[in-house]
Amino acid sequence: MPRSIWTGAISFGLVNVPVKLYSAVSKKTVRFHQLHAADGVRIQQKRMCPADGEEVPWDDIVKGYEISPDRYVVVTSEELEALDPKKTRTIDIEEFVDLSDIDPLYYDHPYYLLPGQGAAKPYKLLVDAMADAGKVAIARVVIRTKEQLVAIRPLEGVLAMATMNFADEVVNPDSFDETPGDDVDTTKRELDMARQLIESLTAEFDPEKFHDEYREAVLDLIERKAEGEEVVLQPVAEEPEKVPDLMAALEASLDAAKKESGGARSRRRGAEDGAGAKKQPARRGSRAKSKS
Repeated sequence: MPRSIWTGAISFGLVNVPVKLYSAVSKKTVRFHQLHAADGVRIQQKRMCPADGEEVPWDDIVKGYEISPDRYVVVTSEELEALDPKKTRTIDIEEFVDLSDIDPLYYDHPYYLLPGQGAAKPYKLLVDAMADAGKVAIARVVIRTKEQLVAIRPLEGVLAMATMNFADEVVNPDSFDETPGDDVDTTKRELDMARQLIESLTAEFDPEKFHDEYREAVLDLIERKAEGEEVVLQPVAEEPEKVPDLMAALEASLDAAKKESGGARSRRRGAEDGAGAKKQPARRGSRAKSKS
C-alpha cells in the first residue's frame, strides 16, 4: 500500500484544496553489493583522510564547495538552513498553460496528488474544471527543504504532478558541436520515404508492450546461479559502425515494416476466421434442431 510522502494544500486564488502527495513510479532496478572475492564478505565503506590515513568520524566532516583545484569554500549546516526556502504546506499555483507548451525535457519525477481529509468535493471540482479547460497548472512547492517547480494536470479523474527542471538546468542543443548545420540538405525523395516509414510504424502507444529486457535477463541469470546452475555466457562482439547508404537503408526499413504490417494483418485475419469457423457448427446445429 503506497504511503503519502507529503501533505499540504493546493492554493490558487482564495481556494485551498487539502491534498496528499504520492510517488507515481516505483523504479525497478537490480542492486548489487560489493563483496570481497576471497570470502564473499560485504565490503565496508570507510571515510578516510588521505593526508594522515585515519578514518574520519561524521562529526568531523564539513561541506566544501570547490572553487578551483584543491581550493574549497566551507559552508556550515547552519548557514545552509538559514537559506532554506520558507517551509510551507501549500502548492502555490502561479499560472495555467497548455500541455503542448511544455517540452518533455522539463519534466523530472511524476507524482499523484490525492484529496486530503474532507477535501473530496473541492478536489473533484478542481479536477473537472482543469479537464474542462484543458489546462496544466504551473506551481511552486517546498518538498524536503527544496523549492520545486511543478506541473499539475488532470489524469483519469485524479491530479498528476511532475516536478520540473528549471530553464538553466536544461542543456541547449545549440551547445553541441555535432548538431547538423545549414550545409546539410535532404532531398524530397528521402523525406517522402522517411515519412512513409514513420507512417508504417505508427501505432497507439501501449506501455504494456515495453519492458526492461536487460533487468529481466539479469534477474534470470541471478536465479539460475542461485539454483546452482553453471552459466556460461558469451560476450556480444561489437561490430564496427558503418555509415549506411541513406536511401538503401530507408528502402530496406520500409520493406521490412510493410512485411511486418502485412504479417500482423494476416495473423489477425486468421484469428478472426478461426473464431468464425468455431461458431459456424453451432449455428448449423441450432437450425437443424429447430427444424426437428
